[in-house]
Amino acid sequence: MVCLVAVGLIAAAGGPSVAETNGGVRIPSFYDPPAKLPSVNGTLIRQEPVHLVLGLELPGISLPAKATRIMYRSTDSTGTPVAVSGIYLEPSVKWTRTSQRPLVTYSEGTQGMGDQCAPSYVATHPLIVTSETLHADIETPSIYGLLARGIAVVVTDYIGLGTTGRLHTYLNRVDIGRAVLDAARAAPQVVGATVTTSSRVSTYGYSEGGAASGAALELQPSYAPDVNLVAGYVGAPPANMTHLLKTADGTIVTGIIGWFLIGQAQDSPRIQAILDTNLNATGRSAFAALTQQCTIDAIIRYGLRKTSAWTKSGESLNAMIARYPVLKRTVGDQDLGTIGPHVPVRLASGTEDDIVPHADVEKLASQWCNLGANLTYRSIPQLVPTFGLGIQHILPHPIDMLPAQAWVSDRLAGQSATNTCAKVPSQK
Repeated sequence: MVCLVAVGLIAAAGGPSVAETNGGVRIPSFYDPPAKLPSVNGTLIRQEPVHLVLGLELPGISLPAKATRIMYRSTDSTGTPVAVSGIYLEPSVKWTRTSQRPLVTYSEGTQGMGDQCAPSYVATHPLIVTSETLHADIETPSIYGLLARGIAVVVTDYIGLGTTGRLHTYLNRVDIGRAVLDAARAAPQVVGATVTTSSRVSTYGYSEGGAASGAALELQPSYAPDVNLVAGYVGAPPANMTHLLKTADGTIVTGIIGWFLIGQAQDSPRIQAILDTNLNATGRSAFAALTQQCTIDAIIRYGLRKTSAWTKSGESLNAMIARYPVLKRTVGDQDLGTIGPHVPVRLASGTEDDIVPHADVEKLASQWCNLGANLTYRSIPQLVPTFGLGIQHILPHPIDMLPAQAWVSDRLAGQSATNTCAKVPSQK
């Protein structure tokens, strides 16, 4: 969930017109949803080409990929049609393992809530520095690793992140899962894409991206059976929201608690009324600021602070949630593990993860196994706790990257996976 400063690798072509200012950043009008949306989920609404900063533009080829910013239709957890933005990357190298190029629908870790934090926008602006925002992306090496194998990649911005007019429903299980699946539906419609509706597809994500990948795996049979899903990589997913909101309080990512509640209140007047009743002036100010912030901003402003400073009673936001059945129910609805994925899954977590409890990921592994999943589970040993600094949450991502991508590539090539459920510790 922690996004550290790193230079992204993609920049936009041209100077688009402007729709709004967010966090001191002028958001291109590309991100304004049209007044009327298509009737079918996954329908491509608009697209525009962008160029890679560290790539090479030659006649007829872009290295390492041809990039296209996209907007497509999805449906949120309330049943409301929504526009979602993202970016599609067509590799310059060939996929040689089967006759048809496969697709990874990629979900990034926590980027924030301001529209300037959207992956497709960050991809076109290597480093964002204003008086209000400091942001960059660390997902590029992982994405480039997939492209180097000849795998096409589509990255969703999630519902409400990037597109103007609404806020990101952070870690809303249905919203993030559907955004991932509808991105896979939209990809074959991009001009120049070599993937088709019959291409093999894998989900791939870590942290919030892991939750989105896991949610997409659970939702796909009922929501998007037309997507030819064959596998999924799920890294450090927040599988138990009650535990996450408790453990995150006072860590480097305290701000994510605010993001979750803000996103839920957007669609629920009851939840908004609870926040209005319980937040003090400091809390109201923090929530207003968080709507404009990216991950680094929230770390700088609220990292290692307690949410008890945000409530009139002096209780934590987690304690406040426990007092309201509607909030408890809403939090519980975001948990993974009630539906078993029907395709092979690789699940990974660090043993000393100080943001997403390792025990929750291990329990998810057990739940999925009990539901009949074909699971490859990797518990990554970590010896030194980092006590809320997020380091042990971040490190398993690069540590597991090459093995995870090789595993995904094998599934996309049609190879069977070894089920390791017999080795997963049983859970009561």
